[in-house]
Amino acid sequence: MPPAPKMIRRRAIRLIQDADHPLYIFTLTGEELAAIADVSRVSRDDAGKLIGYQRPEVKRHVNDIVSYLNGDKVIFPNPIILALSSRVNFTRSRGPDVDDGLGAAGTLEIPIPKDGEPKPAWIVDGQQRALALAKSKRKNFPVPVNGFVADEIELQRDQFLRVNNTRPLPNGLITELLPEVSTSLPARMAAKKVPSAICDWLNRSADSPFHNLIRRSSDGGKRPTAVVADASLVKIIEESLSSASGCLFPYRNIATGETDADGITAVLIAYWSAVKRVFPDAWGKPPAKSRLMHGAGIRAMGRLMDRVMAGVNGKSLKAADAAEKELRLVAPVCRWTSGEWEGLNDLPWDEVQNTPRHIRVLSNHLIRAYLQAKGTGG
Repeated sequence: MPPAPKMIRRRAIRLIQDADHPLYIFTLTGEELAAIADVSRVSRDDAGKLIGYQRPEVKRHVNDIVSYLNGDKVIFPNPIILALSSRVNFTRSRGPDVDDGLGAAGTLEIPIPKDGEPKPAWIVDGQQRALALAKSKRKNFPVPVNGFVADEIELQRDQFLRVNNTRPLPNGLITELLPEVSTSLPARMAAKKVPSAICDWLNRSADSPFHNLIRRSSDGGKRPTAVVADASLVKIIEESLSSASGCLFPYRNIATGETDADGITAVLIAYWSAVKRVFPDAWGKPPAKSRLMHGAGIRAMGRLMDRVMAGVNGKSLKAADAAEKELRLVAPVCRWTSGEWEGLNDLPWDEVQNTPRHIRVLSNHLIRAYLQAKGTGG
């Protein structure tokens, strides 16, 4: 008979909040944590499907924790949160006093994988702390762990977003994960879900002018063509959908919560294809060489989109042509790759920054130039 797999056996409390996903409270050492838990970083497979959900290691933060752990007196009360494989096994203790109606005491068995085998746990929260524990001198230092059983990657992502909802997660990571979560989300995140999904489609679709141009957390900065920050695109879609004056607002049914994704993508493709035609020398370049692809440029052109596309039928086959005609009215005042913005106190083109003030003044300048050229504004 093959030898029995090695196990970590630990006293634990089982809480039943969801019968399909029991929660266990127990302890592990830093060494044990490294043996059974993986960090699932965000990336994409060959088909473009999102896998993982964690952010890259933050070295300085990890080193600070290592220094603390290697000190004389250490208190480490914050638990590591794990998603556990259903391969773990819990045996309830015998006796009359092991269950108080809220939690039951017992023994949790977690298999230790052999070399090359997948680990039975994934870190949902505490990535940096777990890395620091693995690097510290205290290999047997006990730390609290909360582990819930969940083989489904979607539930793991959902919990990751909720745990980090009040923490400074990178915007790009949030926008990339949101479309993959189908459960109910906090209002602030729910408002970004549709824009995030549309942004993802714009990046992957060959019909989109943004095809492979959008920078995602899963890329790891390795794709040189990715020059547009996804957070900037998500923001302009979100603003246009939520404002009554936005050109995307009519495609959202507030009463039912339904959204006409086909209508939204048609408008976006028509408008940004026209932008690409009108400014070919500025399109697709890194922000350092083109402020059109910069956060400020994308946001300002997004606000101009609401004006231009208000009078264009986005679903028309000639929508891009109509948008191009309108955008050529603004082209003479734009300084995306060289020169100075005459309407912005001669601000050099490469000094436009992705700040609220610069986004506002650039947006106002473009809209004002457009309305003046149309003869409809001062």
